[in-house]
Amino acid sequence: MSTVITQSLTLEEFLKLPETKPASVYINGEIIQKPMPKGKHSRLQLRLCNSINDVAESLHIAYAFPELRCSFGIRSIVPDVAVFNWSRIPFAADGEAPNDFLLPPDWTIEILSPEQSSNRVTGNILYCLDHGCQLGWLIDPEDRSILVFRPNQQPELLQGDERLPVLSGIDLELTVAQVFGWLKMSS
Repeated sequence: MSTVITQSLTLEEFLKLPETKPASVYINGEIIQKPMPKGKHSRLQLRLCNSINDVAESLHIAYAFPELRCSFGIRSIVPDVAVFNWSRIPFAADGEAPNDFLLPPDWTIEILSPEQSSNRVTGNILYCLDHGCQLGWLIDPEDRSILVFRPNQQPELLQGDERLPVLSGIDLELTVAQVFGWLKMSS
C-alpha cells in the first residue's frame, strides 16, 4: 500500500527533504511513498535496464536508470526505469552522470506492484508524455500484459508474442512473452 503524506510543500521544499526508502514522489502537493519492490518487480527492472544498456550504452544512444528521481514541471517522480537519450543526459563537466535530473525521461517504464494504484502510475506516465517523453510502458506482471503509451495516441495493450516498441535508435527486439519469460529463473 502506498503511503500518502499531505503537507503544504513546494516542489523545491520537497527536493530538500532526505530521501526515503522506498522512494517518495511528489504529485500535486502530496508526498506519496512508493511500495517496496518485491521479487518479480526487481527481476523485471534489472533485466530491462541491462537489456537496454547492453545495446545502447556503448554506442552512446541511450541509458536506462533504475529508480531515478526525475523532477520537472510540478512533480518529482521515480519511474521504475527511466531511459534517456544520450544527448539529453545532463552530464557534469567531468563527464560523470549528474545526481539531479530536472527533466522528463524519453522513455518511462513502470512495473505495477499489487499494492499500487494503476491509475496513479498511469497518471505519472501520462504526465511524462505531456512533458516531452516519447514512450511509456506499464507492465502488469499479474496479467502478463504491457500497456504502451505514446504521445497523442490511444494506449495499446500488448500481450504474448506481440513485439514491444522501443525508443528510436535502440536496436532491441522484445516481445511481451520474452519480458515475462525473465521471471522464470529455475526449471
